[in-house]
Amino acid sequence: MNNAYFYFPEPKNEPVLSYAPGTPEREVLKKQLAVFLKNKLDIPMFIGGEEVRTGKRIELHPPHNLEQTLGYYHKGEKKQVEDAIKAALKAHEQWAATSWEHRASIFLKAAELLTTKYRAQSNAVTMLGQSKNAFQAEIDAVCELADFFRFNVHFLSEIYRQQPYSPQGVNNRLEYRPLEGFVLAVTPFNFTSIGGNLPTSPAICGNVVVWKPAHTQVYSAQLLMKILKEAGLPDGVINLVYVDGSVLGDVCFSHPDFAGLHFTGSTATFQHIWKTIGNNISKYKSYPRIVGETGGKDYVLVHKSADVDAVVANLARGAFEYQGQKCSAASRAYLPSNLAEEIKKKLVAEVKTMKMGAPDDFSNFINAVIDEKAFDKISGYIANAKKDKNAKILTGGKCDKTKGYFIEPTIIETTDPKYVSLYEEIFGPVLTIYVYDENKFEEALKLTDSTSGYALTGAVFAQDRAAIELATRKLVNSSGNFYINDKPTGAVVGQQPFGGARASGTNDKAGSMMNLYRWLSARTIKETFVPVTDYRYPFLKEK
Repeated sequence: MNNAYFYFPEPKNEPVLSYAPGTPEREVLKKQLAVFLKNKLDIPMFIGGEEVRTGKRIELHPPHNLEQTLGYYHKGEKKQVEDAIKAALKAHEQWAATSWEHRASIFLKAAELLTTKYRAQSNAVTMLGQSKNAFQAEIDAVCELADFFRFNVHFLSEIYRQQPYSPQGVNNRLEYRPLEGFVLAVTPFNFTSIGGNLPTSPAICGNVVVWKPAHTQVYSAQLLMKILKEAGLPDGVINLVYVDGSVLGDVCFSHPDFAGLHFTGSTATFQHIWKTIGNNISKYKSYPRIVGETGGKDYVLVHKSADVDAVVANLARGAFEYQGQKCSAASRAYLPSNLAEEIKKKLVAEVKTMKMGAPDDFSNFINAVIDEKAFDKISGYIANAKKDKNAKILTGGKCDKTKGYFIEPTIIETTDPKYVSLYEEIFGPVLTIYVYDENKFEEALKLTDSTSGYALTGAVFAQDRAAIELATRKLVNSSGNFYINDKPTGAVVGQQPFGGARASGTNDKAGSMMNLYRWLSARTIKETFVPVTDYRYPFLKEK
């Protein structure tokens, strides 16, 4: 019997373990890495609760060691996408009707499993499959993902509490239904937490989901599905398929029950999908919700009053953590002429201390980029910079894919404010610096705002409060997440809701109530206790 209102209070962010020498978590993780390196996985799709193997096996290799095989995944085709949709729609009615406290408990249990029993496993699959060091894996694959589960439950609890005013004699109420149909989640390689959040945030709201991860994220995605199943997620609520994007699109975007898209990926892909949905709009039972985050060309603007050491440390972290493969990574920096030489000298010295290699060697700060396609793209920008008279390499620049996809952290300095690497997204360990006249800060603000079509994250460094206020105002549309005296990466669920506008996406703010509203359809209910029995209003009377 459900005769109480169940409210889930605001949680605390999951504490980040350090993995410093001598800590117990370091030893446990090292042992787990060894287990996964020894045992090759045979990875199925998960459709309607069943493990589906097609026999078309694709090898998985760590990006940092191409000679090693982590296992194989079974690639799907059109039939598996159709089956996933059928399984989702079959589960829809019962899942939508599941009482809130039981739906929420599944994801709270998943968070507990993730941060206890599966902590080392989740970190290990992310380190090996996506070439992340231990700390980057911890903040992503465990802490942020657990935060998404816990905070989304709390946020939805807050939404459900919001009810309209009811005058005497009337009861007004809102109910928040899931969307009518299925939601498609398309997730990228770079964050296990994004891979987990994009299908589960609609599911928490009562929706059913078809989930396609990037092929380079399959190794961690399969573990998450196992955790969700162990937490009690009913069969068919989330269906995991490994298919090419064109196959997925042909089936999903022509299906009448397509109800929404939760996407993180490239701008070009998102724009193509949006156009396809628009062309097919008459086919759908309802207007699909479209939520997307599509990358960035994130800036760090330094004022002449800035603290040099703070700038150097935050550029080093912001540009090169996880090889710059964060959509929020600092990829362009504007330095004032009075501080530029000191910043460049110290930054180059810091970057030269960064060790590069496999993530299971915990002394390596830099690991491999994700695959050959990414390697070729990033190394192409570096090769062009070496030949361009308007650019010079301050440090790094070496690229080697003989054993793994390794690219040194690279700093380019350009004298051209419209140089290509200042506005095109590279998505790798490349930072481009432009030096401006220290007395022309307002011009630098205009340059920062206008150079790139993206507007995801950005940062300003200054000790002068007037400069900070001016930058905050002038750069209001240049980023969805704006940082003052901090790197433009590292948004924390519940603290800094994440998302950008312009070419960076729909700014629906993952890690907040704003995102969850997109997966809900409200119904207003008015009940009149004593209805009228005469249509006539008082104004109709003559006397």
